[in-house]
Amino acid sequence: MWRWGGVVLGVFLWVLVVFSACSRTQYKYHVVRPGETLSEIGNAYRVPYQELAALNAIRNPDRIEVGQRLRMPHGTTYRGLATTSPAKPSRSKLEGKPPPAYLPIPKDAEKLFSWPLKGTVTSRFGPRKGGFHDGIDIVAPVGTPVRAAAAGRVIFSDALRGYGNVVIVRHANGFTTVYAHHRRNLVKDGQAVQRGDIVGEVGQTGRVTGASLHFEVRSGKNARNPIHYLPPVRHATQRE
Repeated sequence: MWRWGGVVLGVFLWVLVVFSACSRTQYKYHVVRPGETLSEIGNAYRVPYQELAALNAIRNPDRIEVGQRLRMPHGTTYRGLATTSPAKPSRSKLEGKPPPAYLPIPKDAEKLFSWPLKGTVTSRFGPRKGGFHDGIDIVAPVGTPVRAAAAGRVIFSDALRGYGNVVIVRHANGFTTVYAHHRRNLVKDGQAVQRGDIVGEVGQTGRVTGASLHFEVRSGKNARNPIHYLPPVRHATQRE
């Protein structure tokens, strides 16, 4: 009896060692230090903070704890934090700082993405109310289908503070697009989408005053003006 018990225990421990070894080879972890934000950690590993939030099931990117272990994507390498002083911790916000002025607009940028829906652009990209608006807001009736602006893979489909129900799609060209304030999301994490596929429905979840879609285009961690990456206005109109 004891002999079989020892065999079972030995097998159990062997399985634990094997799975532990597999985990170490597949993932690396970053332990949060005082003063670090998710945005800064993402920058150190050259990973968008939205992707880190999705990978670690973090609903509020503004709130990470000292000592928290964050799983990093496969193949990432730590390259150092730009800000390491714990005396003045900066706050990672969904509405980021203005993008650097030197960022070029790719050739034929207006062909990269399609309009995600028909509607009226009521809020543009740029400074707004003492902060910075990272995208554009397009007003449309509740329930209007929201479509993927280009082919890609969903890296986040859940709720985030301020954004409400949000979908984030990563594209092969290094860009990500963000679709927020949905009444409901209609895609799941890891799902592949094609240009024009429905990813959600217009709603008014999150920090919003009415039914609309908040749409962002990001290159790495930098928010870009979506208007530069969309075809000339046909289906959406812009309100001054």
